[in-house]
Amino acid sequence: MSEAQTASPDPGVSRELTAFQQNILTILAEEPRYGLAIKRELEAYYGDEVNHGRLYPNLDDLVEMGLVEKSELDKRTNEYGLTDEGFEAVLDQLSWTFSKVVTDDGRAGELHDLVDQFN
Repeated sequence: MSEAQTASPDPGVSRELTAFQQNILTILAEEPRYGLAIKRELEAYYGDEVNHGRLYPNLDDLVEMGLVEKSELDKRTNEYGLTDEGFEAVLDQLSWTFSKVVTDDGRAGELHDLVDQFN
């Protein structure tokens, strides 16, 4: 293994997040959404119902951590968007994950191909 591959990037604040919270940040990396839209995305990913009692406290925690900003769409609906710090947390997690997955040129090529699918 090369020297560059042995040094793992620091995952920063992302190491303090649950997988559920990381998934919320990932969803919001695409675009800001209101709570029910986030809920639907999570339910599609998990293939199971996500309770309001799980979603909204986690959103509130992410807002409190400065990773998500909450704004009022109308009197009954809030919109959630990723802050710059939230985007950095997503990148930190990806960087740390890639540092563990990319162990040779073949794997690096597979990840490069995967990224190219979304360009």
